Amino acid sequence: MDYRADFPGIADWHYLDTAATAQKPQAVIDAIARAYGADYATVHRGVYSRSANMTLAYEAARRKVARFIGAKSDAEIVFVRGATEGINLVAQSWGGANLKAGDRILLSVLEHHSNIVPWQLIAEKTGAQIDVVPLTEDGKIDLDAMSAMITPAHKLVALAHVSNVLGSPLDVRRAAEIAHGVGAKILIDGCQAVPRLAVDVTALGCDFYVFSAHKLYGPTGIGVLWARQEILDAMPPYQGGGSMIDKVTFEKTTYAPAPTRFEAGTPHIVGVVGLAAAIDYVEAIGLDVIHAHECALVGQARDALHKLNSVRVFGPEDSCGILSFEIEGVHPHDAGTILDEEGVAIRAGHHCAQPLMRHLGVEATARASFGIYSDESDVAALVRGIERVRKIFG
Repeated sequence: MDYRADFPGIADWHYLDTAATAQKPQAVIDAIARAYGADYATVHRGVYSRSANMTLAYEAARRKVARFIGAKSDAEIVFVRGATEGINLVAQSWGGANLKAGDRILLSVLEHHSNIVPWQLIAEKTGAQIDVVPLTEDGKIDLDAMSAMITPAHKLVALAHVSNVLGSPLDVRRAAEIAHGVGAKILIDGCQAVPRLAVDVTALGCDFYVFSAHKLYGPTGIGVLWARQEILDAMPPYQGGGSMIDKVTFEKTTYAPAPTRFEAGTPHIVGVVGLAAAIDYVEAIGLDVIHAHECALVGQARDALHKLNSVRVFGPEDSCGILSFEIEGVHPHDAGTILDEEGVAIRAGHHCAQPLMRHLGVEATARASFGIYSDESDVAALVRGIERVRKIFG
């Protein structure tokens, strides 16, 4: 694969922070520029032709997203600001209507804060309690332990499809079967999976699935919540405002059907157009090709770092596009600073996963994450930079 030239933001830069946010291909940048320029108008409101055309493009993007993730209908696709808002929407709307004191919510040790804090907030409101699934020795969600600990009191399970720290993949189908075995619903955080794995939410068997466009080579500020149609139809509104209504009087308001009910106000029109362009770009390459490419690079990097005695590598051997590590005696922020001097951009910190850091016995890790534009020169630069860090702190 050699798609580096498609990404004007990286040039000779070794960008290894794709798990935080992906760089944008020129095709997406051009689509956004057109949408803000010659094509720009509001949607769902204007009777003039440009507004009608933008509305058609907006709703065509909804259909494209539905097809991209295997939804049965575009009515199952809710546009949100990002995965974080999608999880909060489910927690406050579905959770607020369905959870009560005595109910339990099941998370895992490796979850991102965005898949922990919203559940804590709704648990505090409803009196529900939270349980945590442990990890296997190599850093995957332990589904055997999940099967043993889940009970009919568990009403909601929320797990990451791919860990943002360890790259650990989840067997979503099995997790869904375990959850449904006790009557629980299951939400999957797909932020790190959608850019690198073919996702079919219907085949996976989950009830909710969320992801953000900016990790899928699209713009920031836009994301997707997918939920089964019958679940969305039964959920109350999350926010009130224009567009999400049927009829408003001072005595009573009735609401539009899903998904419109959950899209109050003027939406991120251009973000949706950019997301559609990003899907087109990724599909033209092929997610199977992208996944194989990233796995090969992670494998090369893991092999190289395993040979360095002072470097500890975290996560499973089959990690998806993400590699976290620590250098003995060196704070990850110091490692990241020195790597930056070498033209290598990594992430250093707790990665919005403080419970996982405590589980690993560290305050923070360094993380290299790969994308479409990554190549062997990035791996080589990373290894050279780490060797320099070791010499400086030797």
